[in-house]
Amino acid sequence: MIGLGTIINVSLIIIGGLLGLLFGGRLNRRFQETLLKSQGLCLLFVGMGGAMEKMLQISGENLSSSGTIMIVVCFAVGSLIGEACNFEKRIEQFGEWIRAKTGNANDSEFVNAFVMTSLTVCIGAMAVVGSIQDGISGDYHTLALKGVIDMIIVCAMTASLGKGSIFSTIPVALFQGAITILASFLQPIMTEQALANLSLTGSMLIFCVGVNMVWGKKFKPANMLSTIVIAVIWALIAA
Repeated sequence: MIGLGTIINVSLIIIGGLLGLLFGGRLNRRFQETLLKSQGLCLLFVGMGGAMEKMLQISGENLSSSGTIMIVVCFAVGSLIGEACNFEKRIEQFGEWIRAKTGNANDSEFVNAFVMTSLTVCIGAMAVVGSIQDGISGDYHTLALKGVIDMIIVCAMTASLGKGSIFSTIPVALFQGAITILASFLQPIMTEQALANLSLTGSMLIFCVGVNMVWGKKFKPANMLSTIVIAVIWALIAA
């Protein structure tokens, strides 16, 4: 069944969020803040690890890096586009709309939780590759694995940030659902190098989310989302 992968992914996020609510409700503010910082630390290392994996390579006895020019150009162009369109503000407005419609107007952390969690679970090569596999052949295994990972992440983020994290299911469903529908068109575009560039820039964006969780809002990762599209275009032009 085409689309089953996203359904599984979304269902596991909801389960993780409900478990987080149950668990987080038993924690006082001090424990929630500690949990938040610990998850931010994990995201920092996940982001760094993913970026280093794509940038560093062993050539004989030497360790070399690649992709430097690509990330500099793509982040510059992508960030300028994002600031011009103000994606961060638009996502926050969407979060505000969800907060009002779901009766959570008094939850001051709702939008922050929604934005941070949505960026964490939407960005990454697994979402793209899994959705294409789901759309072409009905293979849901990659998205099911991503769903398990997302469930753990959302559980922890819901426990520390609040119920806004659960509604990250909406952008996940929209993003992965759209890729699944357009899979036959996107498959030839998502070459090995394009996926590598997407993974590298996506990992750097996850690092930015981690920084925001640990030290407060230092970056606007949503305004950098165009970077992953520019990175894919870069790979196609280079090819």
